[in-house]
Amino acid sequence: MTATDTESPVVPGLDIAGLERYLPTVLTDYDPAAGLTARLLTGGRSNLTCLLTQSSGRQWVLRRPPLGHLTPTAHDMGREFRTLSQLAGTGFPAPRPRALCTDHSVIGVTFLLYDYVAGCIIGDAATAGGLPEAEADRLSGELIRTLARLHAIAPPAPEAGRSRSSTGYLQRQLARWTDQWQRNQTRELPAFGQLGRWLADQIGRLASDYPSTFVHGDYRLDNLILDPSSYQVRAVLDWEMSTFGDPLMDLALLLAYWEEPGDRLRRRVNVARNLTVTQGFWSRDRLLSEYLAATGVPAEHLDVCLGLTCLKLAAILEGVHYRHQAGEALDELSAGMADAAPAMLEMGLLVADGHGLAGLAG
Repeated sequence: MTATDTESPVVPGLDIAGLERYLPTVLTDYDPAAGLTARLLTGGRSNLTCLLTQSSGRQWVLRRPPLGHLTPTAHDMGREFRTLSQLAGTGFPAPRPRALCTDHSVIGVTFLLYDYVAGCIIGDAATAGGLPEAEADRLSGELIRTLARLHAIAPPAPEAGRSRSSTGYLQRQLARWTDQWQRNQTRELPAFGQLGRWLADQIGRLASDYPSTFVHGDYRLDNLILDPSSYQVRAVLDWEMSTFGDPLMDLALLLAYWEEPGDRLRRRVNVARNLTVTQGFWSRDRLLSEYLAATGVPAEHLDVCLGLTCLKLAAILEGVHYRHQAGEALDELSAGMADAAPAMLEMGLLVADGHGLAGLAG
């Protein structure tokens, strides 16, 4: 796992003394005599991810919500822990969950622990640009195969009184991200309302019998830990938005974050920039066709999922911008997020206007 390494002995949002008292109660492999250090792996834009290390070499990962302003249902540690627990034993590459702590006396918030998975993350343009063409091609295929594997896992039966209809899921997603936007917005952007109205109308017209599967919620290249030589996926990370619903929403998010040479709008979104623009990486069209061939998922409502994904990402990125303005972000990339939500909404409106997948390029 790579890091935006914060080497300071003090990691914001962590109480090492509290962890030293708590960890022996939940980790059988924790050595109270070995000491504990923490290093921030990622932070500021989403949940804070920290590597916990003992002098004996034992390592775990701790995930907690970001500092400061939070909105209801976002940064859900319990959701992430439940999904990892459900996937354990299926053979799907995900970290092994170890504990969910809801006792706020430990570090002040709910957090989860999982086993550290060694490997590499393609998280910056320099690393991605250094991939030979054949390996970029292989990695593109590995992305799609892994997503298809996730969507082939039979989800648990729904809880009593709960429906897993595809349209119900899409309606709930629209309501959830509209609410998040209203809580996070820093300015008036009429495009959000325009896109939301189009989505409400289109979702109301859909059939209700589309497949319902595990949905990761944030499936993209830089959320994968890879084998450094084969580029096989060792672990898919960041399950905080996972649920059960329309698998096309995972594909739509991968396509929205994917970047091709010449994209106008995507370059305005300062997340995972320039990762997939070099020779060998597949086009969005090929990602789509290979996924559909691998899964057989019906795709006649793909434009709805693309538009909803653009609205969802606009709400999330506006939250990042909100935290940056409040001085609560821990990474420098958050400073460049002012234009991200408007660009995502413009993408969504192009999709809605009939441009389909091509609307993501602008």
